[in-house]
Amino acid sequence: MIIPMKKYLILGVREDSKNFFKKAQQQGVLEFIPGKNKISSAVPKEMQCFIDAIRILRKLNPVDKSKNTEQSAEEIALHIIHLKKEIELLSEQIRMIRLEIARVSPLGDFSKEDIAYIEEQAKKVIQFFCMKTLKRAENPPDEGLIYLSTEYDLDYFMAIHTASVNYPHMIEMRVDKPVGILKEELEETKQSLQKIERELKESAYFQPFLQEALIIHLNTYHLEQAKSTVQYPLENSIFCVEAWIPQNKVRVLYSLVNDMAIHCESIAIEEGEVVPTYMQNKGVARIGEDLVRVYDIPAHTDKDPSTWVFWFFVLFFSMIVADGGYGLLYLALSGFCWFKFPNLKGQKRRFLKLATILATGCVVWGVCTASFFGLELKPSNWLMRVSPLQTLVVKKADYHLQKNDDVQQELDGKFPQIRSAVTGQEVVEKGVEYKDGKASYAVSDNFSRNILLDFSILLGILHISCSLMRYLFRNWAGIGWVLFMIGGYLYFPSILNATTILHFLHIVGKVQGAEIGLQLLFSGIIISVALALIQHRLKGLKHLTQLLEVFADVLSYLRLYALALAGTIMASTFNQLGKSAGLFGFIPILGGHSINILLGLMAGVIHGLRLNFIEWYHYCFDGGGRLFKPLTYLKSKKN
Repeated sequence: MIIPMKKYLILGVREDSKNFFKKAQQQGVLEFIPGKNKISSAVPKEMQCFIDAIRILRKLNPVDKSKNTEQSAEEIALHIIHLKKEIELLSEQIRMIRLEIARVSPLGDFSKEDIAYIEEQAKKVIQFFCMKTLKRAENPPDEGLIYLSTEYDLDYFMAIHTASVNYPHMIEMRVDKPVGILKEELEETKQSLQKIERELKESAYFQPFLQEALIIHLNTYHLEQAKSTVQYPLENSIFCVEAWIPQNKVRVLYSLVNDMAIHCESIAIEEGEVVPTYMQNKGVARIGEDLVRVYDIPAHTDKDPSTWVFWFFVLFFSMIVADGGYGLLYLALSGFCWFKFPNLKGQKRRFLKLATILATGCVVWGVCTASFFGLELKPSNWLMRVSPLQTLVVKKADYHLQKNDDVQQELDGKFPQIRSAVTGQEVVEKGVEYKDGKASYAVSDNFSRNILLDFSILLGILHISCSLMRYLFRNWAGIGWVLFMIGGYLYFPSILNATTILHFLHIVGKVQGAEIGLQLLFSGIIISVALALIQHRLKGLKHLTQLLEVFADVLSYLRLYALALAGTIMASTFNQLGKSAGLFGFIPILGGHSINILLGLMAGVIHGLRLNFIEWYHYCFDGGGRLFKPLTYLKSKKN
């Protein structure tokens, strides 16, 4: 839940200010508001050194070797940063030496001293040249050139003349160090790099020590930052400061100043002032809070959406993955993580809980829809009989059979064998279609898809209705749009000649539903506009544009059906490819399902959250909030 914030003015004698701030830091319930004094946001250099050093050590695999040192934490941090810079410098040197070796190695290994001696004694000039191999036929080299080698589509030559010469189609090569010396330098540099890397890995032993030092400096830094918000109105004898505090923590403030000459008084929040948001959740609501923070921080005026987002995300994710077999794999992976990392805490533990609940949701939805690894089951299979979706399929078949409507007549024409059926179960079992020697239960599949599409629309109406009703007192027009959506769901099937869940469950008849739906459509629009005009005067007319928004947002939930159908078809296709591949059929099956699992995971997360953050937030979320950040005394994990 989001706890309302209170703004307090705190006055007291200056002698008690130091003790007050120390106690406030220990309690961690006050966020001090900066006054006229400007607070520097720059991190002190020594703290930045600790941060940089810890970041360097976190990327290393530490050597199991303890080190004793009398150096201070600052000296150790600076030394680690220095080692890292040395490693980067040596790595760059190695890269440059390798490039130089690659450049001069085609010339061969020689001694610069020997070259200089020959030039001095023979009174000659020795030069090296290279040219493109493809251009050699067009521009044959001079007879005075000595061919050395060919590498990387370049021909290399050596020239010996009494004076320096130039060849227009060649590039002269300058050699500062021959390849032999460069290789020696490369080995020396590598040894130096290995030595420093070893020393840096051994320094990883100091990471907890540096973290402790960083925490101490952070506590001091945060305390000084809080003290800098203080004002001294009466010649430095009295201090005053303003602070935010959650409404349920006010008693902590009064107990904090109980033995000091300090007075606290609640004051009004100024217009335009950004009030921080304090969220306090436990259990699944805390996991939902993590999801909410992915998109935006709720404003302090918002109602906490954490629980709503969590459960609807689980439902949407399960519907998109749409496979209980994949859910079992997710569940097995989650179980392995629980076994492998039993001591996880904080956000990591909550993430693992979320993964476990999502996996369980996929398994439950797989049972409800009788969907496991894309396998097509017979309607008489026990898993189909316990499936709520298959129960609805049979009821739909019963409905069409009793009504003998156009749907049933079309089925009779396509599947003559069902004309003798007297129950919906018989229709589903006999409605078999054969293709390439393979039987498929076309009636069952078709009805299942229609029901899932219908359910996606119904779920969208329910989800958006919950959003509108949450903020009904802020937006009266919401009641009208709820009626509009219900009316649309009842009326539009009559235009599309469709049979909905409400029809074949005999909750409402087609004709009666269309009549009620048409009335709700127009009355919903009228009620919305009327209530908007009452609440917002002439500005309420803009609510007419919300008609298209509501309609489009409901249709957005069709993605649940579309993505689930795509995943099911892909799984079934990979199974068929595996069967046709014979002995090596496991390759397309494993590879295909692996791809499908990955795509389902991505789609489930992205679209499962999107329907919450876009469609649902559209009607019940202000956002743009700032998290409450109190002055807190940080402690290490050990403490």
